[in-house]
Amino acid sequence: AVLGFLVDAAPHMHRPRPPPARGRGGGGGGGPPPRPARQPQHRPPPRRRTHHPVRTYLPVTTDSALTPEQILGATEEVLRRFGPAKATVVDVARTLGVSHGSVYRHFPSKAALREAVTQRWLDQAHDSLASITAESGPAVERLHRWLETLFAAKRKKALDDPQLFATYLVLVAETSSTVEAHIDTLVEQIGRIVQAGVNSGEFGPAPVGPTARALFEATAHFHDPAYAAEWSDPQAPERFAALWKLLLGGLLTR
Repeated sequence: AVLGFLVDAAPHMHRPRPPPARGRGGGGGGGPPPRPARQPQHRPPPRRRTHHPVRTYLPVTTDSALTPEQILGATEEVLRRFGPAKATVVDVARTLGVSHGSVYRHFPSKAALREAVTQRWLDQAHDSLASITAESGPAVERLHRWLETLFAAKRKKALDDPQLFATYLVLVAETSSTVEAHIDTLVEQIGRIVQAGVNSGEFGPAPVGPTARALFEATAHFHDPAYAAEWSDPQAPERFAALWKLLLGGLLTR
């Protein structure tokens, strides 16, 4: 009987086991599935660093040959490109091809540099005014030409380069003492012409200082930057002529 039992059970004893189930949660307690083969990573080639040469807008100079006038010219170029809010001394030095320390040897601070370039801009258009003041001849003609030249110079700056003109308006607001000194110089020139007219008898007796200041302020519409938007009006010269006629009537000897 035992032999018969063993014979009957043999097929079941030698039955092969089913393969273990793959994956998680499968029966048979199989191990974790094999990891997929790692794919080769395609990395971008390393970026090559490009060295850009320093871009200069004026002839590169040496520290020993650097002059204040070159620095002021470069500063004006930088102001035109970047505006007063972003322009720096480093930009000026880069434009010249020198170190910023070379710029500071001539101008001790950024504020000093901006003040100097503002003074230069104010004086550039007014060189001819000093010449008119120093001339001899009828005071009436010289005073009229002086005022007319001032108007023409301011008008040219505003219309020919409005971007730079707007930039300098910002600088002028920052350097009030420079502007006041500049105005005092202009009023003094008017006073010299008025004094010559009083001495020659062309103008009636009048206090020279207050009269010169009144003439400057009365013509502000034609030289104060606040009115620059109106200077392109074709009728502006006609309006100036009408104002001059009125002012001259108050100056002439009665």
